[in-house]
Amino acid sequence: MYAQMHGQLADVPSRIHRVRAIDWFMVLLAVVSVGLLIWVWVANPPRETELLLFKVDVGICAVFLVEFVWRWRMAGWGWRFLVRNWFEVLGMIPVSHPALRAFRLVRVIVLIARLGRAVDRTIGDAVTQRLVNRFLGTVIDVIKKPVTVAVLSEVAAVLQTGRYAQNIGRALSDNQAELRQMVLDKIKADPAAGRLARLPFHDEIVGAITDTSIRVVLEMLADPRTDEMISDSLRENLDQIRTAVERDEQRRG
Repeated sequence: MYAQMHGQLADVPSRIHRVRAIDWFMVLLAVVSVGLLIWVWVANPPRETELLLFKVDVGICAVFLVEFVWRWRMAGWGWRFLVRNWFEVLGMIPVSHPALRAFRLVRVIVLIARLGRAVDRTIGDAVTQRLVNRFLGTVIDVIKKPVTVAVLSEVAAVLQTGRYAQNIGRALSDNQAELRQMVLDKIKADPAAGRLARLPFHDEIVGAITDTSIRVVLEMLADPRTDEMISDSLRENLDQIRTAVERDEQRRG
């Protein structure tokens, strides 16, 4: 009996999770980030302050990412590490961005993921990982549409700053000679229009018409109103997609 008790006591240190300095540092970052997210959520600060806190949140998420990659490397880059700790990736999402303000449930999930990092680093029993795996389908369904909306918002902002008409016009202008020759070749190869090739000054007339058409097209592409029309079209389409996604999210919520 004494030997059995001695064996059990000998096993106790191996089951105790040793909390290192890096663990406490990551716990501190997790607590600070959670506090910032809760404050942004409750206080609803001005946009300038919220953008500043977003930059801080991005910095914290970057530290989480570096530490996560370092632990993955120490684990031998195995897939089992990703499967076991995939929920930590949720905690690296900077949900303090104003575009995600309306998706409170996503912020709650990220808060839980970050708190889970702190719990697992101090307790060491992968409690959060077990709980998250039980509700994996629900978590994925909750975060996929808000992330889609956030990505659409960023894509829309980038697309609307482009000068697509001017870029196309510049490309056509650089290849105007090739384009002119292409039109002449196509007209000559056309069964109906090719019969007119025997008319006097056929090539000169077709060339003049082609040059005039290209010049008009280039002037239209260089007009700022064309870029505005393209931007308006892109914005309306992206707004429709974003509205449809948000409406579906609200209906499910």
